[in-house]
This record gives sequence, C-alpha cells and structure tokens, in this order.
Amino acid sequence: MLGAGVASADSYAGQKYSDVTSALGDAGLTGVIATREGDSLSNDDCIVTHSQQAPWIKGDDFSPVTDTVLLYLDCSAAVATASTPGNSAASPEGRAAIAAAKAQAAQDQATAAANQAQPKGKG
Repeated sequence: MLGAGVASADSYAGQKYSDVTSALGDAGLTGVIATREGDSLSNDDCIVTHSQQAPWIKGDDFSPVTDTVLLYLDCSAAVATASTPGNSAASPEGRAAIAAAKAQAAQDQATAAANQAQPKGKG
C-alpha cells in the first residue's frame, strides 16, 4: 500500500537568482545552478523555477551534503519580442510583466516630474 507524498512549497521558486543566492548565503547554504533555460538574461536576473536539496554524498563515510541547494533557472525575457524568446504577452506571466513595466514607467515619470518641479538651488 502506498501513502501520499508530503507536499512542500518551494521557498525560492519565482524569485530572482541574485535574491535566492543572497538568502542562501545568509542561511549558510550554497546555491548551484542545476539547469539554465534561455539566454536573454544574466544569471543574476534569471528566475528560479524550482529548487531542491542536493542529493549528493561525500567522503569515505558517505555523508549526505546538507549545505547545497540545486537551482533551476529560467533566463528567458519576461515578455517575448520578435527577436527575444520569453512569455507570451497574452499569458498570465506576460500580462503581469507588462503591467509591472508600465507601473515602473509611470513611477519613473512621476519621480522625474517631481524632481523637475523642485526649485533649482542658487549656486
């Protein structure tokens, strides 16, 4: 008779590689890239799709490795263009990326307008 497996959430899935490696370092762990899909982004900007504890053993006593986490990266662009692979603009991920880019552009524009409205200092 088989029992049900234990489900656990992946703490790192959906985060940028740079953020994950920083969090792992803070926890005394090392992240190792297991796979990398796409070539549109630098490693630091890639998204971790999932992670797992390294299943390795080491040494003469075959001790399990407990300080290494395997990271699976998606390095495709947030939204596909004619020349760059990525999420479809119609997909939930693509729509979210477009909305985030528009929100960031609006914030940048508001900040620039506020800075321009500031009186110039006399020098």
